[in-house]
Amino acid sequence: MKNAILTEQQSLIWSSYQRMRTRLTGRLNRELAQQTGLSEADYEILTALIESPEPLRALALRCGLEWEKSRLSHQLRRMETRGLLTREECIEDNRGTVIHVTAAGRELAEQAKQVYDEAVQRFVIDVLTPNQLEVLGTIAETLLDQLEEPHQS
Repeated sequence: MKNAILTEQQSLIWSSYQRMRTRLTGRLNRELAQQTGLSEADYEILTALIESPEPLRALALRCGLEWEKSRLSHQLRRMETRGLLTREECIEDNRGTVIHVTAAGRELAEQAKQVYDEAVQRFVIDVLTPNQLEVLGTIAETLLDQLEEPHQS
């Protein structure tokens, strides 16, 4: 195992990354909420459902989002109450649930995608050079590969 203590420079870089991630996430969330009334969680679920070629079972949605069962259950209940989606029993497995996006949910998701894309363009794409953007993509993919389950050290 490598030395587990961060150098001062590494600590500063990590701290800057954490502040940037928190601020960017907060800004994106506020824009979504103010312009569409959707939370990031709403948007994430609606996007996954719309991008799926067929209706998703709750288990597949939970695994795809990497959420805990209780978190997804509570979020789906709130979204169903707001008319964004419907849940029905799975014919193949009466313990399972199939999730469907409503017309209202689909319309809001389309609005949210526009808001989200514009915000990402404004706060990230327009600020970074093409080279920086490419490096950001490479860094993200490298870290995602490292975080894949199960990971062998």
